[in-house]
Amino acid sequence: MFFYAPLRRHPAFREGALALAPQSLGIAAWGLMTGVAMVQSGMSVTEAVLMTLVVFAGSAQLAATPLIIAGAPAWVILATAFCVNLRFVVFSLHLREYLLHIPRWRRLWHGYFSADITYVLFVRRFPRPGLTPHDRQEQEAWLTGNYALNWLSWVVASLLGITLTNFIPSHWGLGFAGILCLLAILCSLATSGLRILSASVAAGAAVLAWSLPLKLNIVVAIIVAVLVCMAVESLRPELRREGV
Repeated sequence: MFFYAPLRRHPAFREGALALAPQSLGIAAWGLMTGVAMVQSGMSVTEAVLMTLVVFAGSAQLAATPLIIAGAPAWVILATAFCVNLRFVVFSLHLREYLLHIPRWRRLWHGYFSADITYVLFVRRFPRPGLTPHDRQEQEAWLTGNYALNWLSWVVASLLGITLTNFIPSHWGLGFAGILCLLAILCSLATSGLRILSASVAAGAAVLAWSLPLKLNIVVAIIVAVLVCMAVESLRPELRREGV
């Protein structure tokens, strides 16, 4: 397996994988329907398999697939995927403090496997970066175990969906299971006033900006939520101690 051997052998690797286990079925259902959607939209099996393995980003895959089929210019496809995945810039900025000590190639490796649900579960388990080598290795091993199960759940299910496209009706709506899974994790993180405010503002902004092209409503939601929370923190610095 291509996960870094010293991390695979660490006890925290298994703990991280077990932490994702309750959500793995939702992720698998979402991956299954993404695989089906890619082939049903007109992509070849080879193209769908390559996108599953190389891109590893469900929202970007679903956003880019119809553009690829429609023959949209490459810059439009890339811009759309970039906007949809812009939230990972925020995630990576936060994870930087946790992973800055490791070699660059491993940081790039983490970038590929990073996902919404793994980020959320990780920061809930480890609110602060480790201060000692032992703590840092434990955190990276836990994160890697979480990655491993998430990646396997998504990729195996997506490949299965590509293979069984003609036997899985799209009206089953299994992909919505992944959204519900992420929503449940989001709600469990709403443990402070500032976090609830951030989620509420982002949700409202995303809905109000829904008509923007290229999924720019997601970008708008992030920017507005960050600006509002920064303004609130500047007025009430004590809120920073809530652990947001």
